[in-house]
Amino acid sequence: MLLSVMQRIILIIILSFFSLSLNAQSLQNRLIKAFEVFEKDSQLSNGIASLFVADAKTGNVIFEKNGYVGLGTASTMKVITSVSAYELLGKDFRYKTEFGYKDEIVNKILKGDIYIKPSGDPTLGSWRWPATKEEATINRIIAAIKKLDIKGYNSTFIEDSGWRYETIPDGWMWQDIGNYYGAGAGALNWRENQFDIVLQSEDAIGSRVKIVETIPKGLSYRFLSTATAAAKGTGDNAYVYYPLTKTQGVIRGTIPVNEKRFTISAAYADPVHEFTSILRYNLNAKANIGQVKFEDNNDKVVKVFHTEISPPLDSIIYWFNKRSINLYGEALVKTIGYQKKGMGSTDGGVELIKNFWKTKGISETELNMVDGSGLSPLNRVTTHAQVSILQYAKRQNWFNGFYHSLPEFNNMKMKSGTIRDVKGFCGYHKSKDGTEYIYSFLVNNYNGSSSAVVQKMYKVLNELK
Repeated sequence: MLLSVMQRIILIIILSFFSLSLNAQSLQNRLIKAFEVFEKDSQLSNGIASLFVADAKTGNVIFEKNGYVGLGTASTMKVITSVSAYELLGKDFRYKTEFGYKDEIVNKILKGDIYIKPSGDPTLGSWRWPATKEEATINRIIAAIKKLDIKGYNSTFIEDSGWRYETIPDGWMWQDIGNYYGAGAGALNWRENQFDIVLQSEDAIGSRVKIVETIPKGLSYRFLSTATAAAKGTGDNAYVYYPLTKTQGVIRGTIPVNEKRFTISAAYADPVHEFTSILRYNLNAKANIGQVKFEDNNDKVVKVFHTEISPPLDSIIYWFNKRSINLYGEALVKTIGYQKKGMGSTDGGVELIKNFWKTKGISETELNMVDGSGLSPLNRVTTHAQVSILQYAKRQNWFNGFYHSLPEFNNMKMKSGTIRDVKGFCGYHKSKDGTEYIYSFLVNNYNGSSSAVVQKMYKVLNELK
């Protein structure tokens, strides 16, 4: 009996569906076995793991274990912040830092302040784009001020109303805060709020490590090194601490022996002061413009004479995820709060993000966020929520930019996350048969080395290949 064309088409569809169903069942069985082995591993003897895998096209759940249990995310939190920023700010959003003045210019003297209205831009002075580099940025500002044809001004005033003064989110560890990855975000950020400290070690293990210099020079903060030399190959185990009651930071920990110029990166204690100091220095050195004391008239309207514009959000998120820059995540969360509610605060931004995803069907209790970068160990998010957000992102017109921002690990497109005893991966992967999967894999309170648990996580994820 010959089949009609329509019957053949229907048969092909049925067989294809049956084949896909068998493949899904096969993958599900493989994941069940692989995850069972992973959970029974000695590194998870007192830990917990959560894995959620879905078909990217249909949304069907392939595998789920502990998918609705909130866990620490580490930097996988950045996918939530990225997608939320795309939706709440727009992929073409740009930060604007305005420069202006109020009072009159008389005999080439500005009888008042140079006003700076920041917008929370985390890229001001960043080395990641040619246009945002420190020298290029300062030169543009100096050139704009020179056009005012002044020889003196009162001071620089930061108009940061609408921004909370607290730069550090809840739960960040004291060990992190003084270091580059623990730089807090404020209304005005400069050089990604970080600088370098060059150290020197001798050939004896346990000998004191010396401070050679800071880059840039002329910081307003002093440092004392109590760090010591450790065995060759031990790497960077030096940390910067900012005591609450002193004006001297302390460098503790170790660096390898026989290092003449070993560089560590630290966070500015006061980026606003560092920026205004370098601006004042360059005004004097490059434009011969000095400070003259006057009373500023606060009743007058600010006349904007220059605006610094950041790269678009799409470009910011590229670096945010590729290099896992915590500062960018904290700035984005605060910016969402400022742009939508007029208050640049972490709590306000997080509330808006949670409310947005609630309208998309994700419960607030699945997004127990306290920061935007994942550095805080207080974060508790479900793998179901992360997969749902990644599924949502795939349907948006800005998805290509977001997808391009994700790094590659284990030949898979995914964001990783690491803090103490927390490891995570979430992202997308297309298997050999062309099926695309979305997944989130979080592990908390494991023991032993991070590198060992990562290889074991890869074994589970390899089933998607």
